[in-house]
Amino acid sequence: MASRLWKTANTVAVWVYRRTGGKVGGTAKGCPVLLLTVPGRSSGRPHTVPVGYVMHDGSYYLAASAGGRPKEPQWIRNLRAATGATIEVGRERRSVAVEVLRGADRDTAWNEVVVARHPFFADYETKAHRTIAVARLTPTT
Repeated sequence: MASRLWKTANTVAVWVYRRTGGKVGGTAKGCPVLLLTVPGRSSGRPHTVPVGYVMHDGSYYLAASAGGRPKEPQWIRNLRAATGATIEVGRERRSVAVEVLRGADRDTAWNEVVVARHPFFADYETKAHRTIAVARLTPTT
């Protein structure tokens, strides 16, 4: 039941974002939101989700915080299996190269990009009791 409710809420959020060009649903807690479309790692079918991001040096940084839940979101698992994805920022759609950061690169991005811009993400990592993955999406078009 909760899974179905979550999927319905996501579908509505994506529809509203697209319908308004991101004017509604384009920010969360002061963090800008984009729509990420990535193929499912098993199905290959595209899945679209709203995700908060930080823009830095021409790339989009996404933190797989899941709002501090212990389990990471499916979209980061799908990104690990993907070489590319599509993002929508407002009404602009772009193809992006995908890199899920590891080790020192992840730690630097987490501390100096994500948490430096939006400190509330640090609380999510504490609450989740896990290291939150960070993905860097770099436009290819």
